[in-house]
Amino acid sequence: MKKNNYLLAIDKIEKIRSKNNINWMNILRVAFKYAPKESAKIMNKINKDDGKISKLLKTLQNKM
Repeated sequence: MKKNNYLLAIDKIEKIRSKNNINWMNILRVAFKYAPKESAKIMNKINKDDGKISKLLKTLQNKM
């Protein structure tokens, strides 16, 4: 794949992700509206896992 094709693919991914982020935030609003305690517990788990992912990404970056 040529460099320009990579950039076009990245642009398409960005557009899709921006729409998906809106969907993500809408589902989050509904979750907290109807089940705030349960939603907070799930978000805490997600946040912890995101932290683990961030640490792994830093490890990969440091190896380059």
